[in-house]
Formats: sequence, structure tokens, C-alpha cells
Amino acid sequence: MQDNAEPAIEVDRLSKSYGAVRAVDGVTLTVPRGEFIGLLGPNGAGKTTLIEIIEGLRTPDTGTVTVLGHHPHPRNRALLPLIGVQTQKSAFFPHLTASEHLETVAAFYGLDRQAAHRALAQVGLTDSADARVTKVSGGQRQRLAIATALVHQPEVIFLDEPTGALDPQARRDLWAVLRQLKGAGKTIVYTTHHLEEAEALCDRVAILHRGRVVALDTPRELISRAAVGTQVLLPVGQIAPEQASSLDGVDSVTVDNGTLTLHTQHLTRVLAALGASTDLDGVQTRAATLEDVYLELIGAQS
Repeated sequence: MQDNAEPAIEVDRLSKSYGAVRAVDGVTLTVPRGEFIGLLGPNGAGKTTLIEIIEGLRTPDTGTVTVLGHHPHPRNRALLPLIGVQTQKSAFFPHLTASEHLETVAAFYGLDRQAAHRALAQVGLTDSADARVTKVSGGQRQRLAIATALVHQPEVIFLDEPTGALDPQARRDLWAVLRQLKGAGKTIVYTTHHLEEAEALCDRVAILHRGRVVALDTPRELISRAAVGTQVLLPVGQIAPEQASSLDGVDSVTVDNGTLTLHTQHLTRVLAALGASTDLDGVQTRAATLEDVYLELIGAQS
């Protein structure tokens, strides 16, 4: 992250309700410049509402927001060239080609056609430049939406589930794009349901539930502080579940789809006890992940 006194985003005690539903409930958040932050949470947690308030698309009931020192409310035109926005339902010019669509968007910012071509190349759509927007695949439309957010080279980029329609290879290709943007000093605010993606990409993640931030830290710190431990996996039948439960260091045992899983905070002790009871061939271990932390937190808050 860049060392800059003024943060990219400051959110202070932000709230937004729709009738009796408190979509955002007293959120306070500071995002330094150059940070890649992920907003995680189940559907209805408030992620999209929070992002749209920060972008200036929605007005909060209470609280304040600044982006690069600007207040987005009321609608602030001075902020628009500084931010790039990709929403879950991005709008396109349907009768234009991908290239023409981006050239039109670039013109809104006073940029030439080269800006459009750079954005196409950045998301790997150069080969589809002459395809009409209505004819490209869902994954290509998703990449075009991201190119639309990047065409004017904004300082802060908001991406709302950008990899949702992408196949695994396209997702990995986009990861490379996002890492390049971070390397260039861009601030990225990112929502995703792919927990392994957030763990791989984000400097920090904020986990939201029922409109509140229930955890905020680096993925590594969240994992290290959580009491989710390590899993030891072995085929069902190699050792009886009752016997496995009595092994030194085992906290709990689950059986699912032909696999016996031992949950532990003391891996070395469990492996030693297991080795004294059965053959260790076929035994696997799985360290805790951000997904484990997420499920534990959301389950505890439900």
C-alpha cells in the first residue's frame, strides 16, 4: 500500500434502511490509498448498498463518506473521473461493437480511441473488439463491464462480483489484471462470493452480516485468530469414528461423502496418535482457510 496521509475512502457511522430493513447499520471503515479490500458476506448483508453509497449512487440515512477527499453526496461530478464502477447489472450500448462501446465511454471523459483499445487489451477482449455487445458471451460481457470501469484509468475502482460469470481460466486471467492494477497503485473495492479469490487477492477483507462489519483484517490475521484449526482427512473405514474421536488432540469428527474428517488445533498430536492406530497412507491435511473463518463468523451471527 502507498504511504499517503489522506485515505482513499473514509466511511463514518454509515446507515441506510429500506422500511424496516437496516441494510447498512453503523458501518465505519477507512481504506488507505492503494489497498485492495474485499467486502464479503451473504446475500442481503449490505455489501452492494454500502458500495453504492460510497460511489454516490445512493444517499445514506446517517453518517458521512469521503472518496479521495470528495463527498459523493449530493451527486459530485468532480468525483466521477476519479472512480471506476462495475455493477452486477452493467449497462451497454447494445447496437455497438465492444470497441465502439468503449470508444463512446472514453469520449465521455475526453479520451481518444486508444484508451478504449488499451482497456480491451487489459481485460483480454481484443479478439472480440468487432463483436456486437449483444452477441458476446456472458463472460465476455462481464469483462467488457470491467473494461468500461477501467477505460479512463480511475484512481479508485469498485468491482461488484466481477468474476461471477467467468469460467475458471477467465477468472485467473482477471486476477492477473487486478494484481497489475494494484501494482500501479490503484485502490480496489471488491465484492465476491469466491472466498478463495478474496484470500488470494485482498490486502484486507471486511465481512458483513446484517448490515454490520463483523470482522475486518488481513486474510492471514483472520485465519490465525480464528479457532477453526486444521482438518485431517482419511477414507471412511480406515478407523472407526468413535475411535477417531478419542484420539489425543481431536476436537470433533465428521463423516461426509466417504471421508472421515478430524478437526483439531493440535495437528502434530493427532498425526502421532493416528499413526499409532492405523496406516497413514491416504491421510490428507487441510489448513484453515478464509472460507472456514467466514462460515464460523456468519454461523455465529445468525
